[in-house]
Amino acid sequence: MNTNTLIFGLLIFGLLVLAVSALVALNQKKNASSALSEEAKAKLRQDLEDELKSKAARQITEAAKQADLLREKVRLEVEAMKKDAELKSKDLALTARSEMEKQLSERQNTLAAQEKRALQKEETLDKKTQTLEQKEKEIEIEREKRQKENERLEAMKQEAKQLVEQQQKKLESIANLTRDDARKELMEQLEHDAKMDASKLVRRIEEEATEEAQKKARWTIGAAIQRIASDVVTETAVGSIQLASDDLKGRIIGKEGRNIRALEKATGCDLIVDETPETIVVSSFDPIRREVARQAVELLLADGRIHPARIEEVVEKVKVDLDIKLKEIGEAAAIELGFPDVHPKLHKLLGRLNYRHSYGQNVLEHTKEVAHIAEYMAGEMGADPILARRAGLFHDIGKAVDREVEGTHIELGMQLLQRYGEKEAVIHAMSCHHGDFEPRTVEAMLITASDALSAARPGARREMLSTYVKRLEQLEVIANSYQGVQKSFALQAGREIRIMVDAGKVNDDQAFWIAKDVSKRIENEMQFPGQIKVTVMRETRAVEFAR
Repeated sequence: MNTNTLIFGLLIFGLLVLAVSALVALNQKKNASSALSEEAKAKLRQDLEDELKSKAARQITEAAKQADLLREKVRLEVEAMKKDAELKSKDLALTARSEMEKQLSERQNTLAAQEKRALQKEETLDKKTQTLEQKEKEIEIEREKRQKENERLEAMKQEAKQLVEQQQKKLESIANLTRDDARKELMEQLEHDAKMDASKLVRRIEEEATEEAQKKARWTIGAAIQRIASDVVTETAVGSIQLASDDLKGRIIGKEGRNIRALEKATGCDLIVDETPETIVVSSFDPIRREVARQAVELLLADGRIHPARIEEVVEKVKVDLDIKLKEIGEAAAIELGFPDVHPKLHKLLGRLNYRHSYGQNVLEHTKEVAHIAEYMAGEMGADPILARRAGLFHDIGKAVDREVEGTHIELGMQLLQRYGEKEAVIHAMSCHHGDFEPRTVEAMLITASDALSAARPGARREMLSTYVKRLEQLEVIANSYQGVQKSFALQAGREIRIMVDAGKVNDDQAFWIAKDVSKRIENEMQFPGQIKVTVMRETRAVEFAR
């Protein structure tokens, strides 16, 4: 079918070519013979058509011959291709057959090998089954033996238990101790041994921690204190006024004592005029009143006019001038510490601290010292130095009014700072320096430490003799209350206590626990500035006499 279509296409193509050629020739001849007559044109047209028909017939004949040749050629090629395809298909069939036979052979070999392995496994399983059966029989025999042995052991255990009970009864009768008593004694011994082992471990850990902490503490405290220098002021409730001569005492007393009574009434102080040469003593527990009285007497003596009316006028003037001076002192202290934004009312309260003393220590100087120490320690520890310095400045502000208003100086200080707009962080830091509140910030703990450092340093405060003696006695009483203590000595003005223990009754580990217990009791039962060192000493002495 494909060959016939090809031949038919070739014929059509040839006819089209002939037709196109004829049309072209006809057009050429028409152009050439446009001038001829109609008859000549008709004859010429007839000749051309005949010629074209003859050419077309010849070309068709040739095309038919070529088509026959082409058809024959295509038939031969098709037959050759068919034979070639048949040969290839036979070759493929032979190849596939040989491949299938090869695969079949391999599968047969594989099946044979699997069958052989299966037989071997079956034989192995049979052998294992026989072995398991043999082992089960042996296990059964062993179980019976074990059961008999367990029965024998149980009988022996019962017999041993009876023997132990008999032995315990014999031991109890010999040692006069019951089982519970012996167990209690053993537990006490074990507890003692465990406590001694724990004390060794605790002592080693504490020694390491203390050594490391002391290095850091020495550095921090040294850096804080090395720049602090303070004057030591003696505590007193009286003040003295120096006179130019004893004749002035009479003028101060006045006629029938009216001048001195007017002075005492206006100032609220007691004026003592005794036999002390050229001196008048002013006595009052309020330092501001003492200062007013002192300045008023000095002004009256300088003025020369001394009478009740003049006394009242001078005292009022001194009070006004002193208020201004107090404000100036407080403002100078605030600016010195770098706080120009302090409320003006607080300036006057800070100035009042300049005339207040605690255990011989000037309170204003103490607050400055605490502020500086807290600032330096906060800087070393990475805390807020400005907050620490401000809280140190105000930590004793309540002492400026604690003689006039009821309440502790901490409560009064908190109320004053809240009233005059201080920050909550400053109020909290200053409120914790005596342990009345739990510190929540590092700065609060630094204020407590700085206050203790300023108060406890040598020469800062002078305690009353009775308080000092009572503290020494209390230290020795606490130390002597422990078993095995021979003597105790309070040293270093009550800042250290040394305890001598009996080496035969107290070993090294027990000495360590005595030191810890004594330090805990001192912390819980006593009040003291700074710290108290507890040293327990144990020594063995061998004494012989040569005769």
